[in-house]
Amino acid sequence: MRPLTEQDIRNSFINCSKGEAKRLAIPRDLAERPWSDLDFLGWRDPGAPDRSYLVTEREERLVGVTLRFPSSRRGFLHRSMCSLCMTTHPGNGVSLMTARKAGAAGREGNSVGVYMCADLACSLYVRGKKVPESVLRIEESLTVEEQIARATGNLSAFLDKLYA
Repeated sequence: MRPLTEQDIRNSFINCSKGEAKRLAIPRDLAERPWSDLDFLGWRDPGAPDRSYLVTEREERLVGVTLRFPSSRRGFLHRSMCSLCMTTHPGNGVSLMTARKAGAAGREGNSVGVYMCADLACSLYVRGKKVPESVLRIEESLTVEEQIARATGNLSAFLDKLYA
């Protein structure tokens, strides 16, 4: 992914108003992000524990999505798998992220959801740059490039649902 500016990020959101995009918390460490290892930029809102955001390049334009997730707590022995990168996590490492649909459907309250890494670090897990807490990532027969393609394809399928 190419490095993004705060203005790039704010202009990319498809499922919130311009006013909401103007007020949301942007990461302060954009210059330090490992851009070449990211398929999307994802972060949690430090001021709103049930909100997170995702920005990705799609068809040569940026697409930003606001996401919500429940604050429910699961036991450490409970394991879940991310639908994007197929990484398993203990406890609350995977969460159901819901996004309001784009356009009129979203204004009517329609949304879609996807189970994904709660820390939004799917790109780093796929590349082996980050390891899930106390769980090893399942070894796969796919190459890293094939895993990246699968994860970006899964993200694209989720984003398609926002427009449907």
